[in-house]
Amino acid sequence: MLSLAELQRRIDSDTLSADAAIAQSLEAIDARERDIGAFVRRGQTARAQNAGPLRGIAVGIKDIIDTADMPTEMGSPIYKGWQPRADAPVVAMLKAAGATIAGKTTTTAFAANDPTATLNPHNHGHTPGGSSSGSAAAVGAGMIPLALGTQTGGSVIRPASFCGVAAIKPTYRLLPTVGVKCFSWTLDTVGLFAAGVVDLAHGLAAMTGRSELLPQPAGSTPRIGVVLQDFAGEPEPAGTEALQIAIRAAERAGASVCALQLPEVVAEAWRIHPTVQDFEAHQAFAWEYRANYDAMPPLLRGRLDESKGTTAADYDAARRIADQARAALAGSFDDVDIMLTFSAPGAPPKGLSSTGDPRFNRLWTLMGLPCVNVPATIADGGLPVGVQVIARFGDDAGALAAARFVEEALARQ
Repeated sequence: MLSLAELQRRIDSDTLSADAAIAQSLEAIDARERDIGAFVRRGQTARAQNAGPLRGIAVGIKDIIDTADMPTEMGSPIYKGWQPRADAPVVAMLKAAGATIAGKTTTTAFAANDPTATLNPHNHGHTPGGSSSGSAAAVGAGMIPLALGTQTGGSVIRPASFCGVAAIKPTYRLLPTVGVKCFSWTLDTVGLFAAGVVDLAHGLAAMTGRSELLPQPAGSTPRIGVVLQDFAGEPEPAGTEALQIAIRAAERAGASVCALQLPEVVAEAWRIHPTVQDFEAHQAFAWEYRANYDAMPPLLRGRLDESKGTTAADYDAARRIADQARAALAGSFDDVDIMLTFSAPGAPPKGLSSTGDPRFNRLWTLMGLPCVNVPATIADGGLPVGVQVIARFGDDAGALAAARFVEEALARQ
């Protein structure tokens, strides 16, 4: 894979030109795109910018995020050829930092359930996950060093696990969602994919201007609370193995690790996530659902059909539970620095009929906490499986630092 931090180092030391770095990504796309299908459209600008921390960095943009110089089609024929007039703020932030937009990456239709034709770069017979399928696969295939995705349930962390890349779903609203097709305004979060945790830190710091996100000298070892999320059902053997491998590696590296029980209201919050998501989706997709019903992606259309009976009272009650769970969960960090849990039930499912199950992701999206996927192991068939590092609300720097600790501990075993 292409390391953003290593490319930056070489560009800054004049051992690689920014244009040569962009050319390297474009050549990688040419070599692998035919097999993977991660892009729906390639960018027109082939040259690097002259300045900025991300000069020479080619970035993929999930195709529900507006771009002024490329259509935003959202994986749906309803928006075929639709051209926004302006870049979404997250795209403008990347350009302001010197990045070059390599193209628009595939998304499940409206970032929902209906899969894309994108293949897993490690095993073409398995899904890359979704809904940020193309962004995860493009980074995992070594085409580009950085890509944007979004998460409403598990659409950043899960495909990162399936494609063997690092990813961060930042704290809710650290990155603006203006100019991103809305699914659920309470849940939608823009996230990043990169080769490793250090690369994520450099990318997010450059976008936001937050230097505290950059890697810092090693400090004290983290206190880790392992969360099994029993309320979400049993993981698959590969998911259990990945978590155990990460636990053993962290302990050998000096971390204190303990089992952590979550407050009961947190399980209730996990249960009501779909109520919040689907109630808001009915409003977010009101025009498409009413005026273009037959053209709606079938799995999303069926989901909206089934949830038409959700009332405002149901929604309000669900939001109250979510607020209570956020307050209760804050106390769970009193004795630990981060939580460690599954990124996905297990290895990526076979075939392209499903993008996998977000049941181990959706709670943390509802809670708004920063989450980082760290690749942990390779299951049978060359299939990656990751683990998820979670920090308290607003502590994205802590999440990245702890994820880097886990990543380095895994590399030493």
